[in-house]
Amino acid sequence: MIPRPPPQIQQKITRNPSSRPHVIIAGAGLGGLGAAIAILLAGHDVTILESAATIGEIGAGIQVLPNSSRILISWGLHDRLAKHATTPRYCNMIGWKRNHLSRMDFHAYGEVLGTPFWDFHRTDLHQCLLDRVLELGVKVQVMSRVDTDECAPDGLGATAVLSDGRRLAADLVVGADGISSKLREVLLGRPDPPVPTGDLAYRLLIDAKDMLADPELRPFIQDPQVKYWMGKGCHAVNYVLRGGQLFNMVLLVPDDMPASAMTVDGNIEEMKALFEKWDPTIPKTLDLCRSVQKWKLCIRPTLEKWTHDSGCFTLLGDAVHATLPYLASGCGMALEDGAALGLCLAKLTDKSREQKARALSVYEECRRERTENVVAEGVASSTCIISTTARSRG
Repeated sequence: MIPRPPPQIQQKITRNPSSRPHVIIAGAGLGGLGAAIAILLAGHDVTILESAATIGEIGAGIQVLPNSSRILISWGLHDRLAKHATTPRYCNMIGWKRNHLSRMDFHAYGEVLGTPFWDFHRTDLHQCLLDRVLELGVKVQVMSRVDTDECAPDGLGATAVLSDGRRLAADLVVGADGISSKLREVLLGRPDPPVPTGDLAYRLLIDAKDMLADPELRPFIQDPQVKYWMGKGCHAVNYVLRGGQLFNMVLLVPDDMPASAMTVDGNIEEMKALFEKWDPTIPKTLDLCRSVQKWKLCIRPTLEKWTHDSGCFTLLGDAVHATLPYLASGCGMALEDGAALGLCLAKLTDKSREQKARALSVYEECRRERTENVVAEGVASSTCIISTTARSRG
């Protein structure tokens, strides 16, 4: 296979005001920041509205596959991201008793694809994206939760209505407000909560110094690789973060959380009991855990349309196609959405309803089939990795 060349770095387009719409993005997560970068590079004005009091990201590790790193590099982020990235050598599939199943050479595939496989702490990736949007001239408002969006009948503009009653006008509103999206419900005109899958994720971080002190665990840090263990009813994945400072682990098990809860503190002893008979390195690693979070795994059903008929309101990322973590592609799909939206809006020559509607139509057409496939493949992978009919735990 002929190696793919590395991506070209996008330069910011200079526009006159008549072809430079003002875009409001609801949500300053990874998807919202990515969309802001792409739209700013297209030469447009962007305001990000974030509901929290500060801009930040929760969570632990995140895998960035070559489709995503290609986009990030094209946005001029290679050097600053590389300082925070771990580049794993292999991805290993392992049975629950440590029997080898398969291996993928990430370095070799990265060379062919022209961009790397990266692992990050989410806060590091988020901060790099935030720094870039600020460089490009974004306006950011915190404590600004968007409750609804009002589209003008003529399609020339939209108004983001905030929970405190403020009203902010724009030419286009983009809902990047995550899996519990309020703007998805606005587009649908009815309540539409995320759909639980029956599984949850334990997410934990371990200080690599503790693992380096154990001869059996030391190679996990010294030779960074992604490892997946698969067993009946459960699944585990781990990888190294921050150049060997932290060890990220995610354990996927049947959901026992209250129906209304999305994230709760986990019980370490309860978690350890689920994996006590697995590959001995797993319980040994879990003995080093000091705290853990439980996250309910949910998806979003396919929408018939992502965009309001007026052409002044659309969605992206988890707000429209939240997927399961088994393909490590949730962030990647959001970044691809943002990149595609930016390229479509780069074609605008004015701020008319017709041009905006056409750009959003092309954006949705480009993204729909791919994101639907990724959501479906994520669900299919969960049924292969975590049996929903036989929940025995090893």
